[in-house]
Amino acid sequence: QVQLVESGGGLVQPGGSLRLSCAASGSIFSISAMGWYRQAPGKQRELVAAITNGSSPNYADSVKGRFTISRDNAKNTVYLQMNSLKPEDTAVYYCTVRLLTTGSISFRNYWGQGTQVTVSS
Repeated sequence: QVQLVESGGGLVQPGGSLRLSCAASGSIFSISAMGWYRQAPGKQRELVAAITNGSSPNYADSVKGRFTISRDNAKNTVYLQMNSLKPEDTAVYYCTVRLLTTGSISFRNYWGQGTQVTVSS
């Protein structure tokens, strides 16, 4: 009913940049929030950045000043611009969207399949 398709991951050298995209499609009536999480090997999944309707974006302390989250409402797409990447940013990145599908009465969270980001020289 709803699909989230991520793209933009890959291998980059320390100090480099990547831009992740996540497009939501399907029977979407309304989106209230979009965000990115990441999970490194052996670690718990953590919030990287999120953007909610009517609020300023929020970021994990570890990425403030380096990552920027943005969204294109017309395309139901969220982006994560990652600059000055560090080896500790290496992880699988997951997008998440909180939305209301057509005919539903409550919002729920949907997740993308994940995209690998590797920062290494």
